[in-house]
Amino acid sequence: MAPFTLAHLSDFHAGSPYFVPNLMDRAVVEVNELRPDVVAVTGDLTNEGFKQEYVVAKEYLERLECPHVLVIPGNHDSRNVGYVHFEHLFGPRSVVLHTGDISIVGVDSTEPDLDYGTIGRSRYGWLEEQFAVPARFRIFMLHHHLLPIPGTGRERNMVYDAGDTLEVLQRCNVNLVLSGHKHVPHAWHFENMFVVNAGTVCTLRLRGDTRPCYNIVTIDDDFVRIERKYPFHGTETIIEFSPSTLHYQKFVGRPEERRLDT
Repeated sequence: MAPFTLAHLSDFHAGSPYFVPNLMDRAVVEVNELRPDVVAVTGDLTNEGFKQEYVVAKEYLERLECPHVLVIPGNHDSRNVGYVHFEHLFGPRSVVLHTGDISIVGVDSTEPDLDYGTIGRSRYGWLEEQFAVPARFRIFMLHHHLLPIPGTGRERNMVYDAGDTLEVLQRCNVNLVLSGHKHVPHAWHFENMFVVNAGTVCTLRLRGDTRPCYNIVTIDDDFVRIERKYPFHGTETIIEFSPSTLHYQKFVGRPEERRLDT
């Protein structure tokens, strides 16, 4: 069976003075060269949720030569009633894809004009229904964080019901959670699943010495590798794991001083 490849992009912030079109152009070219099975976009396509910002973001996404481009909104997209434009241009704010033996479910974790997020009790049963479809690997997408991220300052940007959501995902046998939001890439092993955050792919709204980047997920039988790709630059592995045994290797630190956590 051929490996399954997913490109995970987040936080374009089209319309922001920090948005760098050249970086987004390059990311589109690189993703098309990768030829992934799925592109997952975890929100903040826009900076203020205005229609013209959405149009810019959509033009980039339409250039992706991928059979499945899954898009959910972020908190910036829900500003100024921007979720209306999202629905007009991208469709439902939650997405479901069952392809082969891979299941991907993404939800809108945003609240209009607020930076915090929530999943909500009304959606727990729905999540369990979507993930009940037989699959060898299950992926959950949201914009906000389910776990605090180091290097982001005082953490107030997890979803309000993070604990309950994590419990639901555990019951659903989710293997991997993908999110964005604070522009600091990171990876965790949490009980029987892995949680991976993407940085911003094409803006200079960066914390510390982070750089614009996106993630590449490769699923090959019982082996998963997640790499960080820097537009115009190289790729580095951030975590590798076995879904069945949960054995993992996590690569941390700057490239010149990386260490291996197991």
